Amino acid sequence: MHEYSIVTALIEQCEQLAANNNATAITRVEIKLGILSGVEPSLLATAFDTFKLEGICRDADLVMQLQDLVIACNDCGKQTEHKQRNVLCGHCMSSNTHVLDGEDMILMQLGLEQLWLM
Repeated sequence: MHEYSIVTALIEQCEQLAANNNATAITRVEIKLGILSGVEPSLLATAFDTFKLEGICRDADLVMQLQDLVIACNDCGKQTEHKQRNVLCGHCMSSNTHVLDGEDMILMQLGLEQLWLM
């Protein structure tokens, strides 16, 4: 289950960003997860809940924005958005397409609590 290694890397990235911003806690981890990323959202959520228990992410909520597959057709020039894994053009049914969005998992935003010194 590669979701465990993905979550480990995600938490490490969150910890580094928190340290860079003098944060004492992370309250929210917001990611964009593409339909072709190869990551199963429910398994990712379970892995996150398991691995966040210790460290700065322990109270963080994982917010996933699921990204539809967006393809462009090389034949008719139009774009199509799919909610499933389908690379056929929705306009002319050509398979001569390329992916514009929906392949990646991207850390979009963190909710940070910072220590303020007076």
